[in-house]
Amino acid sequence: MKKRYRLILVAGARPNFMKIAPLMRAFEAHPAIDAVLVHTGQHYDEKMSELFFRELDIPEPDVNLDVGSASHAVQTARIMERFEGVCLDMKPDMVMVVGDVNSTAACTLVASKLDIETAHYEAGLRSNDRSMPEEINRVVTDAVCDYFFTTSRDASENLIREGKPAERIFLVGNLMIDTLLRFRGGLEDVDVRLEGLGAAGRAVDFSEVYRPGGFGVATFHRPSNVDKRSDLERLIHILSGVSREIPVIFPVHPRTYSNIEKYGLMKEVDDAPDLLLANPVGYLEFIKLVDSSKFVMTDSGGIQEETTVLGIPCLTVRENTERPITIWEGSNKLITIDEIKYEVGEILKGNGKKGRAPHLWDGKTAGRIVKAIEKIIN
Repeated sequence: MKKRYRLILVAGARPNFMKIAPLMRAFEAHPAIDAVLVHTGQHYDEKMSELFFRELDIPEPDVNLDVGSASHAVQTARIMERFEGVCLDMKPDMVMVVGDVNSTAACTLVASKLDIETAHYEAGLRSNDRSMPEEINRVVTDAVCDYFFTTSRDASENLIREGKPAERIFLVGNLMIDTLLRFRGGLEDVDVRLEGLGAAGRAVDFSEVYRPGGFGVATFHRPSNVDKRSDLERLIHILSGVSREIPVIFPVHPRTYSNIEKYGLMKEVDDAPDLLLANPVGYLEFIKLVDSSKFVMTDSGGIQEETTVLGIPCLTVRENTERPITIWEGSNKLITIDEIKYEVGEILKGNGKKGRAPHLWDGKTAGRIVKAIEKIIN
C-alpha cells in the first residue's frame, strides 16, 4: 500500500486560523495527503484561540505546543525547540506555514534544517519596513522556503526579483477570503455582544444600539501607534473627536488597553460621547461589525483585505503596507493619525474609497492550493 503524503500545517496566532480553516476542510479525507494540524499556542487566550477554532469549525489540533506569550526571541526559541521534536516524531514530507508571525519563521527554519520541504502561504508580501517584526518573519521565511503560495501578482513579482524560481511560485488567491465568503451569508444570525470597558463598561446589544452604516470600527495594536504615550494620546484624542460625528466601536487589543490605562487616557475615552471600547470579539462578531459599518480605521494587515472584498472604506494608519493591492484595487487608503478626521469627514460626505476584489479572491483558494501540492508531489 502506497504511503500517504504527510503534510504538517502550522497555525500559531489569530490571523492564521482564518487561513488554516479552509485548508483543513480541503484536505479532509484526501485520498493521498494526510494533513496534520500543529497549533503552536502563540496566541493562547480563549478569545484569540479556542473561540476561533469553534467558530471556524477547525478540528482540534493534532499537536499543541503551548508556547504562550514571551519576547520575540524567547517565543521563537520555544517554538523551534518544541516543533523540532514534532518533526522528528512525525517525519512529515512537507511543512506548510501561513502568514508572518513568529511561528511562521520558526517552524520554517526547523523544517529546513531537518531537510523537510517547506511551503509558505502568503509568500512575497513586503512592506520593506524592517522595523516591523512581521517583515523580518516574511523575509526569513521566504529566504529558506521551497515553495511559495501568493495572494496577488505583486507578491509573486517580489519573489521573482528576490531570485526565487518561477516554477515554485503559485498564485492561488486569498484564503482569508475563502473564510469570509463562507460565513458572510449567515451573518444575520450572529448576535454581537460588546463587552464595554472603562468606567461605563457594560454589555451592549449591537442590534439595538447601532444601525447598519451608522458607526465606524477601530482596531489599533501596532507599536508605532500605541506604545508611545504621545502617539496613543493623539490617537485617542482624534478617535474621541470622530465619535462626536459618528459612533466608533473599538474592540481593543489587550496591550493597547493596558497602555490606555497606563498613560491615564481612560477619562478621555469615558468622556467621549460615543467611543465604545470593548473587549476583543470572535471572528463572526467582528466580521458582522465590519460588514455593517460605515468605515474601518486600523493598523492591521488582514482587515485591509476583508474590507476590500466587503466594499467598506478602510483607513490604514501606517507608513506602509505589505498589501498594496488593497490600495491599488480595493477600498483601502494609507493615512497618518493626523489625517483621520479629514478622511472620516470625506467618507461621511459620501466620498469613501470604492474598490473591487482582486484576481482570484473568490473563495476557491484552498482548492487551488490542494491542486498545487498534488502537482508538487506527483
